[in-house]
Amino acid sequence: MPLEQVLVLLVAAAGAGWVDAVVGGGGLVQLPAILMTGLPTVEAMATNKLSSVFGTTSAAVAYARSTKIDREVALPGAWLAVLSAGLGASAAAAISAEVLRPLVMVVLLGVAAFVTLRPALGAVPVPHLRTRGRVLAAVAVAGVGIAFYDGIMGPGTGTFLIIAFTAILGLDFVSASASAKIINVGTNLGALLVFGLQGHLNWGLGLGMAVCNVAGAQLGARMALKRGTGFVRIVLLCVVVALVARLAWQQFAA
Repeated sequence: MPLEQVLVLLVAAAGAGWVDAVVGGGGLVQLPAILMTGLPTVEAMATNKLSSVFGTTSAAVAYARSTKIDREVALPGAWLAVLSAGLGASAAAAISAEVLRPLVMVVLLGVAAFVTLRPALGAVPVPHLRTRGRVLAAVAVAGVGIAFYDGIMGPGTGTFLIIAFTAILGLDFVSASASAKIINVGTNLGALLVFGLQGHLNWGLGLGMAVCNVAGAQLGARMALKRGTGFVRIVLLCVVVALVARLAWQQFAA
């Protein structure tokens, strides 16, 4: 692989780590960069997960040291996410991305409208929303539904997790992002185990990118913690718009 191509991948990995640490959606940056090398799609997805699992874990540790993690949701959700994402990755070849993309675009546009029209969403915690039923719902949505989606397709997983935690449990954006990282580690690990067993991992490239992904994740987590919910909200909206644009291009360019 030419040196300039390697450098582009390392920069993309750092940028993906930063985006993932703040609001999720790092695959928007990293996966297209890997695909540009000519690697087969499944190998590119596997390499993306290998790099991302290190960055996401690093961001989770950074958040855990500085803010409260919702352990009642994040821990059981993470264990479920390993299984659900693994099942999703196993089913990825049987489900057409062309069928899923329009649905994901509609959901993302709904997320953008929801966040825009409800400026108070995620600004401050809303403790009275938290009930036993809502906690169980959040675990199911995050650890089963969103995790399964991450195994099949992936774009916007971290963003969906943050919205789920703010809308269902009334968490602020920073706390939601912190808790989302724990479950995102589970989704990455579950998909990674399946890809590894199938022999799709490019270990050298993935581990090299992981170093830069961790560096970007540390910077992103520290910026989110320092600048607060307003900063996370703005980045979240930017990432949602970029994700919709990317998915639309993939759907209609062919």
